[in-house]
Amino acid sequence: MSPYQETGTRTPPAATRTARTVAGRLLDRTFGTPTERPRWDVDGAGPVGIDAGDEHAVQAACGVMHVHGRATGAPAPLAADYVSTVTGVLAAQGATAALLARRRGRPPLRTRTSLAQGALLALTQYLAAATADDGTGARATDDGTGLATLTTADAVRVEIETLDPEAWAGFWHRLGVPPRTAGRGWQPFQARFGTAVCPLPPELRAAVRAHPLEAVRRAGAEHGVSVAAIGEATTAPPGLDPWTLAPAPPAGPPPPLPAVTGADALPLAGLRVVESARRVQGPVAGHVLRLLGAEVVRVEPPGGDPMRGLPPVAGGCSVRFSALNHGKAVTEADLTTRPGREAVRELVSRADVFLHNWAPGKAGTLRLDADALHAVNPRLVYASASGFGTALGPLPPIGTDYLAQVHGGLAAALRPAGEPPAPSLMTVTDVLGGLVLAQAVLAGLLTRQETGRGCRVASSLLSAAALVPRPPRRVALSAPDRPLPTADGLLYPGAEARALPRELARTVGATGTATVGERLRTRTTDAWLAELRAAGLPSVAVRTDLADLAADPAFARAVLPPDNRLPYARPAAPWEFTEETR
Repeated sequence: MSPYQETGTRTPPAATRTARTVAGRLLDRTFGTPTERPRWDVDGAGPVGIDAGDEHAVQAACGVMHVHGRATGAPAPLAADYVSTVTGVLAAQGATAALLARRRGRPPLRTRTSLAQGALLALTQYLAAATADDGTGARATDDGTGLATLTTADAVRVEIETLDPEAWAGFWHRLGVPPRTAGRGWQPFQARFGTAVCPLPPELRAAVRAHPLEAVRRAGAEHGVSVAAIGEATTAPPGLDPWTLAPAPPAGPPPPLPAVTGADALPLAGLRVVESARRVQGPVAGHVLRLLGAEVVRVEPPGGDPMRGLPPVAGGCSVRFSALNHGKAVTEADLTTRPGREAVRELVSRADVFLHNWAPGKAGTLRLDADALHAVNPRLVYASASGFGTALGPLPPIGTDYLAQVHGGLAAALRPAGEPPAPSLMTVTDVLGGLVLAQAVLAGLLTRQETGRGCRVASSLLSAAALVPRPPRRVALSAPDRPLPTADGLLYPGAEARALPRELARTVGATGTATVGERLRTRTTDAWLAELRAAGLPSVAVRTDLADLAADPAFARAVLPPDNRLPYARPAAPWEFTEETR
């Protein structure tokens, strides 16, 4: 048991234990053997009032099953403890931020989060898209289904990746696909990061089925498209640390950090973060640090980040982009020019943190690597995020979410036995990678506070994926482990009901001629939930429309509804900080 864990009088549910274990591991790495330990906990119900000690129940109730299942046509559970892992990282962030605030003069703080808050944070961009009003009164939808996973002529399932439309066109031309047909696949392929679906033209799937794996790999190598074969292995590469931390050269006596004043001040108030990041991983890290109170300044190219135009658009900006970047200041700079790089150095000279998720080698090419920026600001926490770090050698694949799932074992671990392994199109490692990067930054700030020296921290999607606990073999799910249809929706049995299938069958009146599934279809979800609760088998309704979260009274404290400033719903900050009373 971690020395940082808060324990109650009864054994917590399995998912809560997993979250606490993940948090304890990260706090051990962050603090070592501290003289002062923050008090923290992962709450059972959290602000939404559901039993959040059950990984799959919270996936069902908060909409994770819905988003993960879009590509296959129906809500489906992530077979590994993903939400528990996200929540464990959030708990570690809250505890670390609380201790940092204490070192800056704030009274001792206690922090708390829950699995439900972890699930909602993971769904941030999807919740925004589901609740945005485009100005016509219509909400955006993600129509169409399909995975991006392809199968070769020798029956190997593969995932491909490129961010370059010319590389995409060349790859498919090499496989005999006409340019117009290949072009029809580009938009859904790129949009899958935000929609969690990938309805590729059937001609593309047929073209891959006509070629063996080696021919597909050759086509990819010729045009800069990464091709990864998906195996059954659930394990991550061994020896991966969540992040690395290396101190900067000594720079004289440390200046004091600005004090945190005021009972309502957030733990990182007064600190400045400069962020140069694209897509999800880096912006999530900046988003979390902003929620903890830091001022975040985004560096974007002239004309703004191209992701600002990603549909759906409301209020003149992509809501998926805004969901992770609202509240950040923005400065535009062309980093390919000397004035643009000097603008970044000027920002960094007055900052506490610089973070990026640039492609490998880009920081050195721009002369904005850790050595260069520590020469400008010796006490800077320089944070870099990548897809694979150094784990896959000097020429790693393109560092995106879905390839990280393949190489990190999650493509198999997140799908139950009996289903072909394939990455979830929900951006699971992008979000988790951003959260781990934010925790690395907090560890760096704490180290700087204690030593007066800046440092370099680095993490990757692959190292974040390795945090997700998974068994050595894929998990088999029985019928009660999946959403079950009722007369008006879907129901997910709670942990007790899944553990006692005979009791579940007796409660719903199943007999030798009427199965549990048949009986559940005879009544509404609410009617069955009441009956099961009365029988001591509490269960949850499966969320099939994220827009309902903003209107659900149970989520009033956890989800902020659309307003005049931000025309979409978003999760509230996932931590609760309270002053200690000893």
